[in-house]
Amino acid sequence: MTTLALTALILLAGCVASATNEDSEPATEFDNVEDPHQPQPPSTVPAPAAPKPALTLDERAAEKAAALTLEQKVAQLFVVTPEAITEVGTATQAGEATKEALAAYPVGGLVYFKKNLLSADQTREMIANSQTYAQDACGLPLLVGVDEEGGTVSRIGGNPGFAIPNVGNMADVGATNDPTQAQAVAQTIGGYLCDLGFNLNFAPDSDICGNPATDVMALRSFGTDPALVSDMVSAQVKGFANAGVLCCAKHFPGIGGMTGDSHEGAIVTQNTLDELRIGELAPFEAAIEADVPMVMVGHLTAPNAFGNDVPASLNPAAVTDLLRGELGFQGLVITDSLSMGAVGDFCTPDQAGVMALLAGADLVLMPEDFASAYRGVLDAVCAGTLSEDRIDQSVMRIVKAKLALDES
Repeated sequence: MTTLALTALILLAGCVASATNEDSEPATEFDNVEDPHQPQPPSTVPAPAAPKPALTLDERAAEKAAALTLEQKVAQLFVVTPEAITEVGTATQAGEATKEALAAYPVGGLVYFKKNLLSADQTREMIANSQTYAQDACGLPLLVGVDEEGGTVSRIGGNPGFAIPNVGNMADVGATNDPTQAQAVAQTIGGYLCDLGFNLNFAPDSDICGNPATDVMALRSFGTDPALVSDMVSAQVKGFANAGVLCCAKHFPGIGGMTGDSHEGAIVTQNTLDELRIGELAPFEAAIEADVPMVMVGHLTAPNAFGNDVPASLNPAAVTDLLRGELGFQGLVITDSLSMGAVGDFCTPDQAGVMALLAGADLVLMPEDFASAYRGVLDAVCAGTLSEDRIDQSVMRIVKAKLALDES
């Protein structure tokens, strides 16, 4: 009996010892659970991807241009009055008619005249609405232009609906012989245009005055001396740039001192190309040197300079050979209004836009009949008379200028 009891006590002690050892080293539920007190190997977090380089202006312009249909690209080549696409009598607001017109014809720009501009608030709203409709139509803003030289050519300064004084004639500014005065005038004009929503001013007038007593450009020109006019034009290009508004040197190759009025019919110079280089071209060279973004080509006929009677605005010898080639201008080339008599006497509305583009222009301003001119360009592309590559060259310049404006 004693032996059995002793054996039982020994077995019981073994069970207690075994239980105590199990409690001191408990088994885990999962074999792969790590001990939080043990040092862990460093985790491998993927490195963030390197940011993609920002697209250049050329690359972004190419993307925008590639997204346009042929019809949209052709429409971008035109700058017209709002009446030309809406067919209203006088446009003073931008509503459903403007929205539908820009959806059908997403033109490159609109130009407004005094009859369209009643007050500051009305102008701002009209332009802002038009810009919204243009963006919705093709993803690009409008060039919104006006002739605001000052003096006799002023749509806003001195307009009773605006509390903005007229800065006066450029002949008086030129008479100061002070380029800083010309620059200040341009910054003043550019400032109030920008505030109203305009992004393009068809100024400065870069023509050299002939006889102040008879020249139709006498009050608009800075003067009779090519060097003085050049200095004034260069200063105004800088002034408009400081104000954040595109400007436009006009009327290449220089119509000051010429007989006749291009609004009514042909204007002619007998000057040779060498004579133009000495005089009329000097202010345009100065404007190009100052980085003018746009040049307007006038309707001057210069048979001794270009070898034919074709107006400069439709003449490859003037636009491609002289302005682009010899003077090296790489910005936007726009025609003067193609509704003028100097053009109407030379070609039909459906031919005018085609001729201007073949000559080297990028933008066709105010054709006499927009629908006819637009269809004429489309037909010329389809017929192979005007290549789509040629259209694309101009569209790229237009899109780049618009994107650059958005960034300024």
